[in-house]
Amino acid sequence: MAACTEIIDDIEDLIQSQDITPKERYANKSNVTVRARRIKKAIEAKEKDAASFPEKHVLESVIPGTQSIYLKTWGCAHNNSDSEYMAGQLASYGYNITTDRSNADLWLLNSCTVKNPSEDTFRNEIQAAGKMGKHVVLAGCVPQAAPKSDYMQGFSIVGVHQIDRVTEVVEETLKGYSVRLLQAKKVNGKKVAGPQLALPKVRKNPLIEIIPINSGCLNACTYCKTKFARADLVSYPVEEIVQRAAHVFTDGVCEIWLTSEDTGTYGRDIGTSLPELLWQLIDVIPDGCMLRLGMTNPPYILEHLEEMAKILAHPKVYGFLHVPVQSGSDAVLAEMKREYCRSDFEQIADFLMQKVPGITIATDIICGFPTETEEDFEHTMTLCDKYKFPSLFINQFYPRPGTPAAKMQRIPADQVKVRTKRLTDLFYSYEPYVGKYVPGDRQKVLVTEISHDKKHYVGHNKCYEQVLLPMDKNLLGKLVEVEIVGITKFSMHAKVVQEEKDWIKCTTLENKGQALEVDGNAIKIVNKDEQKTNSYTVVLLFAFVSCAIALVCRYIMISL
Repeated sequence: MAACTEIIDDIEDLIQSQDITPKERYANKSNVTVRARRIKKAIEAKEKDAASFPEKHVLESVIPGTQSIYLKTWGCAHNNSDSEYMAGQLASYGYNITTDRSNADLWLLNSCTVKNPSEDTFRNEIQAAGKMGKHVVLAGCVPQAAPKSDYMQGFSIVGVHQIDRVTEVVEETLKGYSVRLLQAKKVNGKKVAGPQLALPKVRKNPLIEIIPINSGCLNACTYCKTKFARADLVSYPVEEIVQRAAHVFTDGVCEIWLTSEDTGTYGRDIGTSLPELLWQLIDVIPDGCMLRLGMTNPPYILEHLEEMAKILAHPKVYGFLHVPVQSGSDAVLAEMKREYCRSDFEQIADFLMQKVPGITIATDIICGFPTETEEDFEHTMTLCDKYKFPSLFINQFYPRPGTPAAKMQRIPADQVKVRTKRLTDLFYSYEPYVGKYVPGDRQKVLVTEISHDKKHYVGHNKCYEQVLLPMDKNLLGKLVEVEIVGITKFSMHAKVVQEEKDWIKCTTLENKGQALEVDGNAIKIVNKDEQKTNSYTVVLLFAFVSCAIALVCRYIMISL
């Protein structure tokens, strides 16, 4: 204390007459806005927007079956499978799943966090629901990975591991409550891949079953935010997957897609492997039905190349594999933490192309990763030119919040656009089917879809190449022999050359008195009795209209 006294007799001695005044001190900060005021303004703006929205109709007592649910999905096959499971549970509980968003009581929005544009669309859809006075439940990877985002506050969320509880969340939301279920799924204290596979489903396409075989992955890619949502690898037991597959074939399905964040990692956490699962699945696939593998990253297929080649060559498995390379530069792959190099990818591609005749290898490229130089991009160009991938998914780099790559210095946007255009031009410079096939070639195709233009059936040959067929007869769920009549960049046009009695019926729906009908570009199951009734109704209506026209014409003639 004495020492202080010797230096400063009075606290006011700290401020001398020549010091700048407080007013002068803050004069150079006139453009700085206090953060608290920004937050206050943001809250006021949000409250103003909310006040302009129509008031939601809150139900004190919810009777399932009296409300309609509009379900929209973004993203991968795994997300689509999740939506089908959520729709199945809601429908089995009595809710009406509708495509009419304006008349729906609640919107269930299942999001994807891979790219900024998909999240922007998700955000816009939330705002659109608010403007229409709709109840909203958020699902998918975006709210799971970042539930504290400002635009998601106050909304109910069902996490990616909690989709079996979607009915509870919907009921409480309709009552006006906000419910959030984001925790990992556990059974007896042990983390599991997700809800049971035996849950009911409403399939987008009744002929195709999407089966998730594991959740999460083993990588930690610097650009990826999906890991934030799906976390580390957890695999479903082999027995549960095989049982699901066997069941859905009796349910009318004739094509199975396996999905996950990385199918190649399957089983590493439970002492098994992807080939072991696939051989058991092949045993339960009926003749004429097919299995399609999902995406697998290069490191996890290298050790199974021999077995995978045998499986992909099997007549019940499509000769198709999606192996994302992302870049042709080892330097960029290292910065991405992809855990493989270009030569590893080339080894996979070369081996499978040699062992599986006509195999289709699809891949992904990210243009403009922050550390990508012109030389790095040239390596990507030479890789794509070497293999001329028939399916090439070209993406610009998006800095996803919270990822290591988001903190890196970005490449100027104009350079990224130039690189993207160069790769796109290369992709459109070749036609993968020209030379591989010629008009007159015959193939067998399994017909399971409707084209986007709603004018053709879509079938796939053994290599999962798209074959378009005329819609003059109902080919859905049939394995038919066709003749190629035309070849384009993305597909082949063909005509059926078999007599109808020789078509192989791959769906069991007809055995149950059911049939498939086309509604726009959707495929729906109808009872045959209902189909006949509808046909009779159309005939009677046509007869009635014809008679009415005849009477009117006769009346006019008499009047004249």
